[in-house]
Amino acid sequence: MSSLRLRSLGASLVAAVAVALIALVGADLAFFVGNAQNPQVFTAYSPYFLPATLLLFVFAAVFGIVGAYRRWYTALIAGVVGATLAAFVGTGISALGAGIALDAMLAPLAATLLGNNLIFIIAGVLASVTVARRIYAALASDAEEEVLRKRYALVRRPAATLADGLVTHIERSPVDVDLAEEQWESYLAALTGAGWDPVEVDTADDLADSVFVEDTVVMFGALAVITNPGAEERVAETEAVEATVRSLGIEVLRIARPGTLDGGDVLKIGSTVYVGRGGRTNSDGIRQLRKILAPRGYSVVAVPITKVLHLKSAVTALPDGTVIGYRPLVDDPFVFDRFLEMPEPAGAHVVVLADDTVLLAASAPESARLIEGLGYRVISVDISEFEKLEGCVTCLSVRVR
Repeated sequence: MSSLRLRSLGASLVAAVAVALIALVGADLAFFVGNAQNPQVFTAYSPYFLPATLLLFVFAAVFGIVGAYRRWYTALIAGVVGATLAAFVGTGISALGAGIALDAMLAPLAATLLGNNLIFIIAGVLASVTVARRIYAALASDAEEEVLRKRYALVRRPAATLADGLVTHIERSPVDVDLAEEQWESYLAALTGAGWDPVEVDTADDLADSVFVEDTVVMFGALAVITNPGAEERVAETEAVEATVRSLGIEVLRIARPGTLDGGDVLKIGSTVYVGRGGRTNSDGIRQLRKILAPRGYSVVAVPITKVLHLKSAVTALPDGTVIGYRPLVDDPFVFDRFLEMPEPAGAHVVVLADDTVLLAASAPESARLIEGLGYRVISVDISEFEKLEGCVTCLSVRVR
């Protein structure tokens, strides 16, 4: 198990201990005060709340493992559900142990939720929303930040069958696989030179398009969303990518059929995620992505595309969030808050390497000069063989960021 997963698990367990103990102590203190500060209350009520406390620990740990303590509202739901179930089931276990028949205890058990167990539940909920969230943030987020600081970039070496890759919106032309290999090495060198640590996914010579690793996974901080490519021929590419991502200790979620989603259709700008709805990504894939990201504070905006293969075949964004694109290939530039037209099709594609540096295809020299005029450093790479397969600079890597 990776260090990131271990830290996340540890954070969940510590948070669960805190929630359970606060619920127990809160209930005991309430009865202590309510009974004229009689110390015998502790010996009478602690055993009563013990089964519920143990169950609350288990429930809280599970909620922490699935990420409930990342947001206040999911922590609130976890607290209400966990504390209520723990109180109800825990009290029921005690009643069964005392010989009370199950059919005779259901109504009294429900009544305890507004009686003896109410303070226990309230304390558990408050602990979940406040203390548990702080503990989880302090322990788990440090692990996530460590992964992000390493600046990983997923890449995948071109397959020997690269020339057989899919072509949809352009005419097929011969691909020089040996030259593509050289260009890929230069692309890798550009990433490394800019401070990114390349992580290679195993080569798959039977998967012609596998070099375009971007379509198989989208990163949202330390969360990896494994896609479900719209082209059936590409679905098998996700298996090795998921294994590589997991080896880095990154949290993984998936898009499932009937939903389809290609990573090339996903453009992140701050907390806004634009998703192209076109030939490779369908409405169910967008719906699933929206459901995954909403608890993490992202908003998903669907963008219809008809003129290109992917959204990022038409537009990408500069480090300041300005969307850039080649106007004839953009369905509706007014979807974006800021749009800057580029003079060449390849000028629409940049990989953000730093706040002041972008990677651009060598086939867009005029766009490079325009972007440099905006104060950015532009690193140009020749990817002509990948462009013959509708590829661009964004397709060849996925940065963990």
